[in-house]
Amino acid sequence: MVARDSWRQDLETWLAPFLAELTHPAQRRMCPTYIAGLIGPGDRKSIQPLAARTEDAGYDQLHHFIASGTWDAAPLERRLLAEADRLVGDAKGFLVIDDTALPKKGRASVGVAPQYASSQGKTANCQSLVSVTLASREVPVMVGLRLFLPENWTSDPARMKRARVPAGRQAAMSKPEIAIAEIDRVMAAGVRFGCVLADAGYGSGTAFRQALSERGLSWAVGLSSRQTVYAPDVELTFPQAQGGRPRKYHIPDRAPVSVADMLADEPWRKVAWRRGTKGRLTCLFAARRVRIAEGHRHRMADNRVQAMPGEEVWLVGERRSSGERKYYVSNLPPDTPLRQLAAAIKARWVCEQAHQQLKEELGLDHFEGRSWPGLHRHALMTMLAYAFLQSRRLKAAGRKKKSRRTAPATNPACHPAGDPRLAGTTTVNALPAL
Repeated sequence: MVARDSWRQDLETWLAPFLAELTHPAQRRMCPTYIAGLIGPGDRKSIQPLAARTEDAGYDQLHHFIASGTWDAAPLERRLLAEADRLVGDAKGFLVIDDTALPKKGRASVGVAPQYASSQGKTANCQSLVSVTLASREVPVMVGLRLFLPENWTSDPARMKRARVPAGRQAAMSKPEIAIAEIDRVMAAGVRFGCVLADAGYGSGTAFRQALSERGLSWAVGLSSRQTVYAPDVELTFPQAQGGRPRKYHIPDRAPVSVADMLADEPWRKVAWRRGTKGRLTCLFAARRVRIAEGHRHRMADNRVQAMPGEEVWLVGERRSSGERKYYVSNLPPDTPLRQLAAAIKARWVCEQAHQQLKEELGLDHFEGRSWPGLHRHALMTMLAYAFLQSRRLKAAGRKKKSRRTAPATNPACHPAGDPRLAGTTTVNALPAL
């Protein structure tokens, strides 16, 4: 009971800056009650079970706060960004873009449709949220969850009105477009991070990568195995037309090849990127500089339509023990070691950890309402609960670190000894479970 009272008192203290952003006394009372319900015991974290387990509020009060009340979540979202930056903001850290599916029945809940659910590995009836996670030293803090609206929603204004989708959110947007809008929001808040990470669902899109580069961001993203690339020394020529209209564009002096062929002659090295519970995590990696075939497209002399070379980047291949191969591209500097490239690419796993904990422990996928405001407010409450728990874990880890100052330091497997660019990125291993 003492421990339970202790974390509740800590929650009230931690939430004070957030509650100051809420304008109504009832909202300031419901917010900590709802978050405490998400953190507390109980298998189901939807509104009715939460109300049944607390004496501080009834179902109607909690439902009004989350689903039907009128209040702006933006101030709380800004406070969450500031707290995340305080906890894990780091110029050597990562901003991880991904999406997560919330299984749903029926068709009335906002954004629900048959679409790919990564957690199930198949197409299923679900809602899909684009997620943004700030992470450093393998500690993630979720800072954004935005619902993706499929075409059968954005083409039906009446349906969106019933689900209370705000007017500014009713336009059709792809997941990469939503992700870029979220990155702009994070950057506007002054949050510190060093590199954007994403899987091939985002990284295979030329527009997504170009948008990151236009913002001056470093990135390491997944790439489709069907993508073609050029060697970095490809030259553009302007051949003389044999007849007819003269050529308007330069063309490359050689054809592009598949990413697999480009890495075929490269040495594959075993790289350890971090320590897991059973020892070092290793895999075979190969890398070389390339230019992606993503420029303007025009018809060649043999009637093929060919994309011109884009910016020079790293192409990285991963060969897993199962035989599966994955490919990535990154605009990290040309002198970046393979070990650092692999460590950046594999750092994306922290968002999967965050998704799992938000669902299994804090009830992200338990919301039973149908409206846009209700779903996003519930998601915001789960992110606040997660950030609070991460702050307690980091505080506990700091206390343990102080008590072990005489113990010898160990370097993470992904960091070469003495590499000054990776200083200050030591893994936090002493964090208790949520």
